[in-house]
Amino acid sequence: MSTSTATDTALSGDSEAPELAAVRDAAQRARAAAPAVRAAGEGRIDDALRAAAALIRGRAVELLDVNAAEVAAAERNGMAAGLLDRLRLDEERLAGIATQLEVLAATPEPPTEWPVRTLETGERVFERRIPVGVIGAVFEARPNVTVDVASQVLKARSAAVLRTGSAALASATALVEQVLRPALTEAGLPAEAVQLVPLPGHAGAEALVGLPDLVPLVVVRGSGEVTRRLTLLGATAGTRVLAHADGGGVLYLDSSATPDDVTRLVTDSTDRLGVCNRLNLLLVDRPVYDTLLPVARAALDARGITLSEPPHSHRLGHEWALDSGAEAHVTVAAVDGPDDAADTAARETSGLAATICASDADVAQRFIDRYTGTGVFWNTTSRLLDGYKLLGLPETGINVDHTPGPRGPVTYRDLGLRQFVVLPPA
Repeated sequence: MSTSTATDTALSGDSEAPELAAVRDAAQRARAAAPAVRAAGEGRIDDALRAAAALIRGRAVELLDVNAAEVAAAERNGMAAGLLDRLRLDEERLAGIATQLEVLAATPEPPTEWPVRTLETGERVFERRIPVGVIGAVFEARPNVTVDVASQVLKARSAAVLRTGSAALASATALVEQVLRPALTEAGLPAEAVQLVPLPGHAGAEALVGLPDLVPLVVVRGSGEVTRRLTLLGATAGTRVLAHADGGGVLYLDSSATPDDVTRLVTDSTDRLGVCNRLNLLLVDRPVYDTLLPVARAALDARGITLSEPPHSHRLGHEWALDSGAEAHVTVAAVDGPDDAADTAARETSGLAATICASDADVAQRFIDRYTGTGVFWNTTSRLLDGYKLLGLPETGINVDHTPGPRGPVTYRDLGLRQFVVLPPA
């Protein structure tokens, strides 16, 4: 029995299960379209991205109406405020999606081939970057991610199979059917290059990570436990999974921090509570705990956020953004200087991002050198750990792996395969 067949059976118990059939059909359609995307002439994919931006602006009213109905339904079903914030589109957010598409279209493609060395026998060695072919994505109920991921996959000259949370399925469908596919057609590319799994439920996500022969790479993001389970299923099936399971920004207040900087960083780091890079864990240097904590508390009070103070009934790095109904919390703890702060941030959280608030440059450098997480910041907010804010590009997710591979915001530059070419002597 092949690996994928075994996985199919394990996932569904029935190879004809509707979710598995729907995912397989989408993957086969994407695979059929992939060669045309790979071979698209120079500028053709960028033309499609610009066309998609124009369609978003031209069809904004229809797209917002679809999303408003979903938000209303989610509110009736008791969705928490943080999740509603992720689900909701408005004119500003929709315009931001269009702008990001235009920025991506204007970004030059990286070289596809470059010389490595010439062998002693004269043969010339080159390294090439080639497309994956078909890339899958499983993501939470965030309509904007539909466009973010699809655009990055297309820019990487691959086809996409997308699966989103059920609460955002109508918005995602509208963005695929009314924006992405018409834009591909307008640019002379196959509309089938972007596929959306039409059925809700976890079975579709599980099926997508279980078809390595059709979808060898899947980007998975969302709540921690679900994402970790999908990562394990993918590994068992032989699918390469780029996972964004856990987040949570850390802010360390050093003894050299100024009250103004504390207020600014706490405020800037809590503008949205349902996102992974928000302030989650506040660490305070023990000598200034009683003087700087009230400053931070006042800034949090202004945001309507409650401090979770010692002794804690939860683990120190508990991610409040994923705690439905309790998002408006920040955990606080005392630490002994920058080394302890950096170690605590790396040990107790996913290692997504940590900020030091300090006026002492030597202390800041100690923290930066000590912290092993994905992003480290000095006197600026961890909210900057975002593909568009940090790199000027949308992202498929943020990878916090502690092993070699794409780390941090994953963009189209990370979604390619390495190939070596050896040519005869010149």
